[in-house]
Amino acid sequence: MLEIRFHGRGGQGVVTAARLLAEAAFLEGKYCQAFPFFGAERRGAPVVAFVRIDNKSIRVRTQVYEPNHVVVLDPTLSEAVDVVAGLKRGGLAVINAKKTPEGIKSAKVALTDATAIAIETLGVPITNTAMLGALAKATEVVSLDSLAKSIKRHFRGNLAEKNVAVIKAAYDRTVVK
Repeated sequence: MLEIRFHGRGGQGVVTAARLLAEAAFLEGKYCQAFPFFGAERRGAPVVAFVRIDNKSIRVRTQVYEPNHVVVLDPTLSEAVDVVAGLKRGGLAVINAKKTPEGIKSAKVALTDATAIAIETLGVPITNTAMLGALAKATEVVSLDSLAKSIKRHFRGNLAEKNVAVIKAAYDRTVVK
């Protein structure tokens, strides 16, 4: 079973990213779960969401404590939260950053400037779909095609097309170190 933990702040689309990833996996015929964990429910507060993906039925219903991968939408979180806590050996931290944040030393990383991509394409710094493109590039957990289909099921018209462009741009610009 593949387990992924997303870290971000309220308003960045962490919960939506988890849902879109799970749906993309479902479209590929896999079993999946996506669920959030909230602390103080307000814009800007830390938010964590989880995704499980497997080729067989998933029965576990707990938080993900030892993820295969982590996705960090806001790199400043690593200053206050150990975003790579429990990351399995060989796991990957996919981070919205140009360089590896100081708080992340013990993990293999994939970097993309998701904020710049989101501003260029969407006009706002909402990085969730960019981070999905980066995750797809770094891990091949789902295909870009499945992500695009999932996005088109949740967004309509121009917003859907812009978000598909965002995942493709992030995919192309992600660097695995």
